[in-house]
Amino acid sequence: MVRGLYTAYTGMLNQQHRMDTITNNLANSATTGYKKEGATAQAFDDMLITKLRDSSEGFWDRKIGPTTLGVKIGENFTDYTQGSLKTTDNTLDVAIAGDGFFEISFKNKAGVESLKYTRDGSFALTKEGWLVTKDGDFLQGMNGNIQLDTKAEIEIDTTGRILENGKAVDQIKLVDFEDYNYLRKYGENMYAPIEGAVQKEANASLRQGYLEQSNVNVISEMVEMITIARAYEANQKFIQTADDTLSKDVTLGAL
Repeated sequence: MVRGLYTAYTGMLNQQHRMDTITNNLANSATTGYKKEGATAQAFDDMLITKLRDSSEGFWDRKIGPTTLGVKIGENFTDYTQGSLKTTDNTLDVAIAGDGFFEISFKNKAGVESLKYTRDGSFALTKEGWLVTKDGDFLQGMNGNIQLDTKAEIEIDTTGRILENGKAVDQIKLVDFEDYNYLRKYGENMYAPIEGAVQKEANASLRQGYLEQSNVNVISEMVEMITIARAYEANQKFIQTADDTLSKDVTLGAL
């Protein structure tokens, strides 16, 4: 009975973790370029249970056999499936069709600069002509930060070449990675490579005037939320039942 309490307790913790993951997906369902996350679970290692000093066993210890003590929270994973492309007719909105990321020169609050990667292609021009993200970080071209003429007519072709009044001036840098397991999320929709990440050439094309939407399916996420809520309630009811049973055993044992 006590083992059952632990099993139900770990089940509730796991369902709460799954619920947190799904609510984060729903909160970012309208975030440009967001990739949904999923949660995994792992079983506890098998434990050998021993029957101790029971008179019916001649006061010898006897192994009963293997059992588990419920479930433990596993790792989260990211689904990098491409989201749908939505037309915006904004000249500086660019979507990636295929695999790859925009390279961003990111500066944190402490003023430290580092390279981050994103699928969010909603860019803008500063007064000085720098091509930046909505947070003001610099988009990287083949020659570093991209500076354009704010009065020129800007065109971006499928290869990422940037043309001012028909003349090529730079090219947007696209980067891909051999294994996405070596990327960790940073903020809402950026990624930072960790040790072991290997870059490769991106197999993608760009679409000017489009933005990639998140790949979160709101309906399926809501259905999953209902399933999780019911599983959580089932574990909760078991704990209540076990608690009532233990209370009766203690009461009867005291008589």
